[in-house]
Amino acid sequence: MPAVRGDGMRGLAVFISDIRNCKSKEAEIKRINKELANIRSKFKGDKTLDGYQKKKYVCKLLFIFLLGHDIDFGHMEAVNLLSSNKYSEKQIGYLFISVLVNTNSELIKLIIQSIKNDLASRNPIHVNLALQCIANIGSREMAEAFGNDIPKLLVSGDTMDVVKQSAALCLLRLFRTSQDIIPGGEWTSRIIHLLNDQHMGVVTAATSLIDALVKKNPEEYKGCVSLAVSRLSRIVTASYTDLQDYTYYFVPAPWLSVKLLRLLQNYTPPAEDPGVRGRLNECLETILNKAQEPPKSKKVQHSNAKNAVLFEAISLIIHNDSEANLLVRACNQLGQFLSNRETNLRYLALESMCHLATSEFSHEAVKKHQEVVILSMKMEKDVSVRQQAVDLLYAMCDKSNAEEIVQEMLNYLETADYSIREEMVLKVAILAEKYATDYTWYVDVILNLIRIAGDYVSEEVWYRVIQIVINRDEVQGYAAKTVFEALQAPACHENMVKVGGYILGEFGNLIAGDQRSSPAVQFQLLHSKYHLCSPMTRALLLSTYIKFINLFPEIRTQVQEVFKQDSNLRSADAELQQRASEYLQLSIIASSDVLATVLEEMPAFPERESSILAVLKKKKPGRVPENDVKENKSPTPITASNHTNEINASNTSQADLLGLSTPPTSQPNNSSNTGVLLDVLGDIYSKPNNNVGNQNSSLVVDPKKFVCKNNGVLFENELIQIGVKSEFRQNLGRLGLFYGNKTTTSLQNFVPTLLWSEEQAAKLSVQMKSVEPTLEAGAQIQQMINAECIDDYTDAPNIVVSFVYNAVLQKITIKLPLTLNKFFEPTEMNGESFFARWKNLGNANQQRSQKIFKASQPMDLQASRQKMIGFGMQLLDGIDPNPDNFVCAGIIHMRSQQVGCLLRLEPNKNAQMYRLTVRSSKEPVSVEICELLAEQF
Repeated sequence: MPAVRGDGMRGLAVFISDIRNCKSKEAEIKRINKELANIRSKFKGDKTLDGYQKKKYVCKLLFIFLLGHDIDFGHMEAVNLLSSNKYSEKQIGYLFISVLVNTNSELIKLIIQSIKNDLASRNPIHVNLALQCIANIGSREMAEAFGNDIPKLLVSGDTMDVVKQSAALCLLRLFRTSQDIIPGGEWTSRIIHLLNDQHMGVVTAATSLIDALVKKNPEEYKGCVSLAVSRLSRIVTASYTDLQDYTYYFVPAPWLSVKLLRLLQNYTPPAEDPGVRGRLNECLETILNKAQEPPKSKKVQHSNAKNAVLFEAISLIIHNDSEANLLVRACNQLGQFLSNRETNLRYLALESMCHLATSEFSHEAVKKHQEVVILSMKMEKDVSVRQQAVDLLYAMCDKSNAEEIVQEMLNYLETADYSIREEMVLKVAILAEKYATDYTWYVDVILNLIRIAGDYVSEEVWYRVIQIVINRDEVQGYAAKTVFEALQAPACHENMVKVGGYILGEFGNLIAGDQRSSPAVQFQLLHSKYHLCSPMTRALLLSTYIKFINLFPEIRTQVQEVFKQDSNLRSADAELQQRASEYLQLSIIASSDVLATVLEEMPAFPERESSILAVLKKKKPGRVPENDVKENKSPTPITASNHTNEINASNTSQADLLGLSTPPTSQPNNSSNTGVLLDVLGDIYSKPNNNVGNQNSSLVVDPKKFVCKNNGVLFENELIQIGVKSEFRQNLGRLGLFYGNKTTTSLQNFVPTLLWSEEQAAKLSVQMKSVEPTLEAGAQIQQMINAECIDDYTDAPNIVVSFVYNAVLQKITIKLPLTLNKFFEPTEMNGESFFARWKNLGNANQQRSQKIFKASQPMDLQASRQKMIGFGMQLLDGIDPNPDNFVCAGIIHMRSQQVGCLLRLEPNKNAQMYRLTVRSSKEPVSVEICELLAEQF
């Protein structure tokens, strides 16, 4: 409350100081209760309070309310202040009313009467206070009470400019609450003509009001176009001395210019009159010309104001989409920003060029910047800029550059951020189909997509490649050959197995003449992936096998043996069990003619709108250009001749918590000689354990090493290997647990159980998907876990993995790597900002935690640096005077709040000691972060 201290209210200043000096919440509440009792006694006492005393006590009540405490008295005293002629007293009264008075209060009639009195006052300061109060409350009651008074104030010739300005903004606030408040008819013209007002502040406020009115009723306010163009022309042709009071760092009235340009974007075209249209084009050319002039100041404020007007002018040029010269000039101007050192400018340039790429006049001009955009996609530090570069490449793609752009996007996909991979996959799939002149190239692209980013290939994508292959005879043999070769890779994604199973089941006969891809080889290759797949994929493969019996009678016996296996005929999955039994009987009973009829090739699919494009539009509403590719309908649900029901209408996929496509529930292993297991999962924390075979053995694993890393092997012994891959974004996380059976027999009654109480779940929500109860020999399955940080917590959940091996129950208890630091967002800070925040947090002891401890291992500064980076905070180099010290900053994201956190780790090599200090805005967070990190050294 610095503004009121200047009025000499010493009692208020002392009270605020007392509150700030309280050492605990209890002390603060005690001091506030004492003050409330004092204020009550003053208000109820026999002694009449003067205006100064009322103001002081009302200020105290307001301050107490802003601290989060309820105030149930003092309202009448605040209303009494409204009748004061002193500005400071009236101001405090209006402030209290704006913040604390409910619109249903019995005092509202008194308040409205006081406001009406002030609106009728000849003192413009009192009128402004009343208008600000109306706008702050902004209720329908206020709109009804003053709906007639404020428009009159706005257009009256007697009203002072400063009051007109406030009236326009107040009317805008009430219009958003009650859109019938603005009168029509003659009022329309009078409001529009405010754009001609001599006072620039009035014009600026009126432009905001007119923009809102135009959005509701564009025809009624169409007369504003010519006046807006005229006003814009006067601004852009003026020198900075002409509008000295409204010039910001040598840029005349930048805010008003931006508002006028936005106002004109409400109309298409913005000006039907040739004269007005010509004048508008001259304004836009002038803005583009000024952007090329040398800067008049080196200060960032100058370039920001200049570029704000420029980008809004370009938005209007794109909106008009009629002047080829302006569109090309805008594109060239934006192209210069692509190499600018300012990240925001590069982002805005890419965003605007995405729109220019969709115009027939500027599409070719945009394509000239293709190399720079590809470089932005690969080299930009900011992921949002890389995302915009991907969007622009998608928008600028056509037949002439499709292969190059698709190849560049495929190359980048291997190292792209998780947050944009799925969208990139969709865009590559759409471009490959739209511009494919040779569908063998299309098949290669999609299979490469699956190989590079299999987890992010949604069902729509692999459905689509199958539809294309089935509908085009010329590509069927090539697709069968290519997918057969792809399946031979040691690490083969499950989506590749799905595509391979479907295509070989339909067209495997086209490559069966080669001994290297004979029927038996095809069958063995597919079946080698069977135990590594989810039930859904296994069901698809069973349908492929019955197709093989029709295509290749010579392997009938081998296929029937698979159908007869207990894991299929007696599977816990009803779909697998039914398919195995029905396909087995079909292969035994049906004659070859019946079998050929029932299992004939899939018919071509009828055309329909792109399901892939629909998914992309859903992810990027309003940002995906219309696509003229005609798409095919997804296959119909399973009949005996329709292969499987895995490929059906595909607009139902839901994004998971992180906005990424959910990986399959199982995944192929790395195909080593032992069939085990996790491919590249980092260091092993728990060494092989010999505690195997004991009745009811229970092992407890606490993976402290996962505090600073997200991937690795959680546990391993002679029976099982358990690994984890995880990713986090803000307060959301996703873990994939990999269970690998290292034995030669299946593990029965395989049940992972989450140990997490309701009380704990109130702070960390964890949801775990179920897995199959049988883990086959040499197989690996995956279990997905979604987590959400709701509030700060100190303990991570456990899961108990129980299974039966050789009739002996085994139990393993694992603490999930879901420590609080996983929800950090790294935060860049310069030295000045860091130490200012550090000092501020250090003023309150309860906000910091410190530990001094001996190093548990030899000090290695490079290894320590990697741990600090892996911890999740931003490592700030060059800030601490001692180069050996580590300084970090980050924000922990929770559902309802964000907690800023700073830390400093000081190693003492001579003493082999560390001092770790953590400061945050919440004490429990500081303590927990300090404990977690100290254990790593």
